[in-house]
Amino acid sequence: MIIHPNTNWIAILTTLRGSIARRIAPRCILITALASLIVWFESLYPATFQGSSAMPFTLLGLSLSIFMSFRNNACYARWWEGRQMWGKIIIEIRSFSREVSTLTDNHLRIELVHALCGFAHSLNARLRDRDEFEASRPWLPDTFRGDDCHNVSDAILMHVGRCCSDLADRAQISEWRYITLEQRLVGLSEAQANCERIKNTPLPFPYTLLLHRTTLIFCILLPFALAQPLGWLAPLFTSIVSYTFFGLDTIGDELEDPFGFDENDLPIDAMVRSIERDIFGASAQASLPPVLEPVNGVLT
Repeated sequence: MIIHPNTNWIAILTTLRGSIARRIAPRCILITALASLIVWFESLYPATFQGSSAMPFTLLGLSLSIFMSFRNNACYARWWEGRQMWGKIIIEIRSFSREVSTLTDNHLRIELVHALCGFAHSLNARLRDRDEFEASRPWLPDTFRGDDCHNVSDAILMHVGRCCSDLADRAQISEWRYITLEQRLVGLSEAQANCERIKNTPLPFPYTLLLHRTTLIFCILLPFALAQPLGWLAPLFTSIVSYTFFGLDTIGDELEDPFGFDENDLPIDAMVRSIERDIFGASAQASLPPVLEPVNGVLT
């Protein structure tokens, strides 16, 4: 995620980090070059474009902008839901740590809260297509065997659930406290399922493909309508329009999967580090891991 603590008008005009300008620059340059070529051709043969009108492009541009707005809203909703789910994970782990703080067996209490920290690491790795077990292994007890699990995150929750059930059977926790702990685990499982749904269910491909094609066709044909009335101003206005439409299209692509490594994706590593600090604090450990700070304005 891009962090801009002091954004002024100079930064707005010059900032490239986090901007989609670099990704769409080749397309914008090609469209601008095409517009310049069309204007040059129109200056040699002015009669060729006398019958062209910008009215169809006005209607098409309006429809395209509305269509693009719907898609970007859907992509942003996925990004925001992903952030809400990770917020829920933080809440549930904090609440679980508070609920088990009264356990007399300090070793078991630390094992349980560390296992949930391993769950956060495992889910982070799962959403970013990395090794779940390797990411979570430092936080798990030696008795846990997850290297052959297809879903390590869920296996960790099952392990914690069995430990809580054993505590209830041995009357080390009351029945209502066991139910409360189980509700926390259910909340974590629900958050994991929702994150997996966002990750594994992209927007329908024909929907996205239609928008990509229509945007490209619109930007290619636009100079033909602007060449005759605007002359050499046509490449300038064409570049502005292409930057806007290509930019909105690319922003939607970035937000569609909020768990990746793009500059505008969610800072999951920073949220997992926040969970680590909470777990260390709940375990009464003096030295906490440092807060992850933005690197060159990017928080991962």
